[in-house]
Formats: sequence, C-alpha cells, structure tokens
Amino acid sequence: MISLHGIPRPYVRANQWLQVISVTLALLLNRPWILAIPWALGMYSLMAGKNPLFSLVRPFLSRSPSAYAMEDPAQQRFNQWIAVLCLSLSLLGFGAGWPVVGILFSLSVGIAALVAIMGFCIGCVIRYRYLRWKQQRSSS
Repeated sequence: MISLHGIPRPYVRANQWLQVISVTLALLLNRPWILAIPWALGMYSLMAGKNPLFSLVRPFLSRSPSAYAMEDPAQQRFNQWIAVLCLSLSLLGFGAGWPVVGILFSLSVGIAALVAIMGFCIGCVIRYRYLRWKQQRSSS
C-alpha cells in the first residue's frame, strides 16, 4: 500500500526489476506476451492506486516497510504512466506485426528501469522539465 509519506524503496526496486526481467525475457525468448505482465500490474496500480506486486514483496522485507527510504508517490505514479504507455505501444507494435516498434518501446522501459536501479531516474528528469515548462508558461 502506498502511504502519504512515500513508497518504500524495496517496493519501487521490485517493480523496476520486474520491468527489466520481463523486457529481457520477452526479447530473448521472442515472447512479447511476457510484456503483458508488467503492463497489467502497471495499469492496475494506476487505476487502483496500489500495486499488487507490493503484497508479494512485503514478506521478503527484513524490516517494516516504514523503516526504508521512501520514494515520492507522485513521481512514481508519473514513471508508471510512462512505463505503461511505452509497454502499450510495444504490445501494439508486436501485435500489429511491427516488431521494430515493439522492440524499441520495450527496450525504452527496460533501459529506463535498469538505469533507475543504478541511480538515475529518467522519468524524474522528464517530470522536472515538464513541471518547469508548465510553471514558466503560466508565469508569462
């Protein structure tokens, strides 16, 4: 469950690893349907406000979720929107017989998640620039 204070980092990491592993398996095994797993979890989390993956991860935590560093829920929701959009376009690309589109959009999700695990949040940069643009636009 997402608290008002944040999302525990292990939950965010689990979601990122799911995306990396799903994209890797889908592309290596030539099974694009695997991308439907993170897509469905992402869609559910955006609609319901909670990610079912968090319930699966909780028993593996060595401490209470509140003892971990927290991630910003608004930022994570924004990142999830980007991931779901890219996975949707990837699945549509594969379904339409355009594998290059499917591969490019799935790779964008996998690479962004892997880079986030390593410490650089591409979605954070996109959101920051969007909010800055929006503020500049409203002040002029």
